Amino acid sequence: MTQAYHQLVKRLLDGELSLSDLPAELRAEGAEALRLLGTVDRTPVLLPVQLDARVMAEVRRRARSPLRRAWRRLVEPRDVELRLRVRPWVVWGGALAVAATVALLFAWPPPSPGGARPVRMAARDSVFVRFVLYAPGAKRVAVAGTFNQWDQNAAPLVRLGAGGIWTITLALPQGQHQYAFVVDGERWVPDPAAPGIDDGFGRRNSVVAVTAHGARTL
Repeated sequence: MTQAYHQLVKRLLDGELSLSDLPAELRAEGAEALRLLGTVDRTPVLLPVQLDARVMAEVRRRARSPLRRAWRRLVEPRDVELRLRVRPWVVWGGALAVAATVALLFAWPPPSPGGARPVRMAARDSVFVRFVLYAPGAKRVAVAGTFNQWDQNAAPLVRLGAGGIWTITLALPQGQHQYAFVVDGERWVPDPAAPGIDDGFGRRNSVVAVTAHGARTL
């Protein structure tokens, strides 16, 4: 049969208080609790050596279980080392890819004199077309058309020497394109070497047809 002691009496039994620290009304209960505690056999209990060996053997057995090892591999941090085995054909394949890229870069036409580069379009069926205009008094010449949304700043021509000849090479997709030269940002001039077509606003545009075999004027 167990007896419930007052909280202060429990602290007395734990050694936190002395009997004189208890209120007068709890000293008799505390003295009785101490008397009962004194009757308890405090002789140390010694476990047999065989029991200790059996317990440690069981611990080792559980540690070796497959389920426990799998769980430990999942939760324990560990270093991971990756070793890549490079095969010759992979190296050569990468080298060929780089070589193909370089070849594509050098396949473009060289820059025009003066440092300007032609406008290039990404269409797979593009054909390089050279535009030329004789404008000796011009300070700036560009070509605008259906191939660059009539942007007069998208394709500036380069002057060739002091002869008044302006030129640029563009990569145009196959099809029919209308265009005109823009001189000094103000004058729209049709190509005198190509046929013209009325644009519906009182101005004439030049026309060029681009095919897989090249470009020709209509």
